[in-house]
Amino acid sequence: MIDKTDRKLLALLQQDCTLSLNELAEAVNLTSTPCWKRIKKLEEEGVILGKVALLDGDKLGLSLTAFVRIKTQQHSSQWYQNFVEQIESFPEVLSFYRMAGEYDYLMQVQVADMKSYDNFYKKLVSAVPGLLDVTSNFAMERIKSTTHLPL
Repeated sequence: MIDKTDRKLLALLQQDCTLSLNELAEAVNLTSTPCWKRIKKLEEEGVILGKVALLDGDKLGLSLTAFVRIKTQQHSSQWYQNFVEQIESFPEVLSFYRMAGEYDYLMQVQVADMKSYDNFYKKLVSAVPGLLDVTSNFAMERIKSTTHLPL
């Protein structure tokens, strides 16, 4: 069970996972050992999935964000498994969802430019047979993007 102290620890870690154990413990009014045990428990329970550095795509030459919606008539488990494996192999795909509604799948793709996106698109449609409709929308401006969950 996640209590108020765990939530505060998680909020702090979402904000800056480089905080030292002593800084975290002080912020939640614990000593370092109980604080460390709480963090380890949250990791073991899968609440904390990992710790990463967030990078600026623009500064790395990856300034085009595309949202790709896919329709298919293929729904067998074998096709699905192959599809997922193919999409997971594309480093350009930042997020990938199976959807309810008009489209079956949605993915967020990050690439350098339109030519790079066209190369990605060609790889996608040649690697995955049975795609009925692949519709892309391109972000003109990022207004909000966060990894922080509302705790």
